[in-house]
Amino acid sequence: MQTQYRLGIDAGGTFTDFILADREGRVRIVKALSTPQDPTLAIRNGLALIEEETGISPTEIVSNADLCINGTTVGLNALITHRGAKTGLIATAGHEDSIEIRLGHKEDGYRYDPEYPPATMLVPRYLRHGVRERVLSTGAVHTPLNEDDVRAACRHFLAEGVQSVAISFVWSVLHPDHERRAAEIVREMMPDVMLTVGSTLYPQVREYTRTSTAIVNAYLGPILAQYVEAVDRQFRAMGAKNPVRYFQSNGGLATGDLVAHQAVYAINSGPASAPQAALYLGQPYGEENVITVDMGGTSFDITLTWQGRANVSKNIDFLRYRIGIPMIQVETLGAGGGSIGWIDPMGLLQMGPQSAGSEPGPACYGRGGTQPTTTDANLVLGYLSPGGLVGGRLPLDVEKAREAIRTHLAEPLGLSVERAAYGMFTIVNTNMVNGIRRVSVERGYDPRDFVLNCAGGATGSHITALAREIGIRKVMISKLASGLCAYGQILSDVKYNYMAPAPIRLEGAAAASQLDALFTGLEVKGRADLTQDGFAEERIAIRRSLDMRYVGQVHECTVSVDPFEITEASLDRLKAAFHARHEELYTYSEPNSAVEVVNVESAIAGKVDRPNRMRLAPGKGADSAVKGLRPMIFAADGVSQETPVFDGAALGAGDTVRGPAVIEEVTTTLVIEPGWTAVLDEHGTYVVTAD
Repeated sequence: MQTQYRLGIDAGGTFTDFILADREGRVRIVKALSTPQDPTLAIRNGLALIEEETGISPTEIVSNADLCINGTTVGLNALITHRGAKTGLIATAGHEDSIEIRLGHKEDGYRYDPEYPPATMLVPRYLRHGVRERVLSTGAVHTPLNEDDVRAACRHFLAEGVQSVAISFVWSVLHPDHERRAAEIVREMMPDVMLTVGSTLYPQVREYTRTSTAIVNAYLGPILAQYVEAVDRQFRAMGAKNPVRYFQSNGGLATGDLVAHQAVYAINSGPASAPQAALYLGQPYGEENVITVDMGGTSFDITLTWQGRANVSKNIDFLRYRIGIPMIQVETLGAGGGSIGWIDPMGLLQMGPQSAGSEPGPACYGRGGTQPTTTDANLVLGYLSPGGLVGGRLPLDVEKAREAIRTHLAEPLGLSVERAAYGMFTIVNTNMVNGIRRVSVERGYDPRDFVLNCAGGATGSHITALAREIGIRKVMISKLASGLCAYGQILSDVKYNYMAPAPIRLEGAAAASQLDALFTGLEVKGRADLTQDGFAEERIAIRRSLDMRYVGQVHECTVSVDPFEITEASLDRLKAAFHARHEELYTYSEPNSAVEVVNVESAIAGKVDRPNRMRLAPGKGADSAVKGLRPMIFAADGVSQETPVFDGAALGAGDTVRGPAVIEEVTTTLVIEPGWTAVLDEHGTYVVTAD
């Protein structure tokens, strides 16, 4: 760190988390309720809470911070609620409906479900305008661009009040001149709209993916631009000397200007920082295989790192929209502290995905909520303190929790309130375990080879139960777990992705030379951009990837490699990496078959200095931190047992807590089930292992 502070802000569906690190290694965490109607209000409220707790004013923090980093759900929420900008599409004539045809099928999991409804189109049919032009797969022009068609589209969009325009032509990645000229016309006739050019945003082969990505970017762009401007203005007013950085879905930081124009990169920015924090926590123990689970008030997010690298996906369906740009692979479920318990038509207890959110919130919040939620169940089971959450700032009402469970679940099912609460706890855990299996077992990983890392304010109450169910015997829980994504942000680097189409068969010197020139060109631009951003050459790191397939295959897989000079001799190195990856994914490879590349990408990062790790004083023994006993339930019979409750603030390095027990930190509660033991290390991480 070059200055006194570094600030990370992660806006979630229920809480906005703040992590403040200083040069001496002190790290503070604060949580404020999210304010979806005005996300900047939550930032002001959180900074006010930091001042209340530390006496350090927001102006002093911001003006003395080398980095203020913001991870936001603004884009995600706009996509979920379909409240983006009014968007128009200019496409090659005859291809206006490619986003509706969607490659001829529904998303995986619903492909053969006739009852599954079509996705809501972000650009309705009347705002899709075809223009006469055509480029062939060789890059040759078959039909020149008809500029009158583009002007007619602009006149139509102006009459309809369009706020944002996406341009995507067939094979534009091999001949972008038509898109560029169309963009010039749009800027001339519609100077106030936000413009997304498909071949610039996502220069990769795959027309549907490129068009869909461009539309999502155009749809979210004005929303993100307004948000970025409001946040930047707020921080400038507080004396910020450096621009605010925004966290991207690719796992890196970017400036607000880039995020505003490449809004699609900020869709899932919050949970994308979790792998960075998980690896940092596991580093002292040599742990590079980590599954991180983040249970907040609304959702449950899962990320996986294998051999020190986070899984990155491209060309995926996210919230029913195909997005091509690289994104940290996040499995998201509707399983949070606010997930509502209900009885289905067959009389079975279900949990979520609907959530009480923060307004009105769980019944126990006393804000008008009447539906039973996961938080209500945890309170009835004795895991949460009736004294409240967030250091007592959010008091909890046990009787309202019991009444909600009794009325909606226990009496209809003929169960006691306690047994119904444990059923809710078990079912929401099962939902989360199924999600963990999807990112591990279903992708060829054995979860028993991983450490389970706890993130999110609600996860600590479930973490040992999840590990037990999935077969993992080691868990890491940071004292900063409830704000771990915000912590991951202040540990992350600036990162940009540079892409190019590369329909090249891996044979001969010409192919090698072409590939090498493509990568070199991308990386020259990347280095120049990061140098302009203030990074010295030695602080720049590069990771390459190629979308590859066997000749004749329809789909390709992404292969990651370190940079090296590509010569005819080294083509075998690329082929070997592809064969190995193909076998990992599909259990077989074809070493004697010809291989071709479709697209290439260079991920270029500017390495940021990390703040010092926190240091805890040696503990005085866990017994000195016992606050008292509380009846808790750890079995389906609903029978409670007196269980010790430990004050996390009173525990020091080396202190050991054996389950059953509860450790209460200011912003989270950790349930250590029977058969598990937690040891607090000097860096503020509880290492929990099965006995």
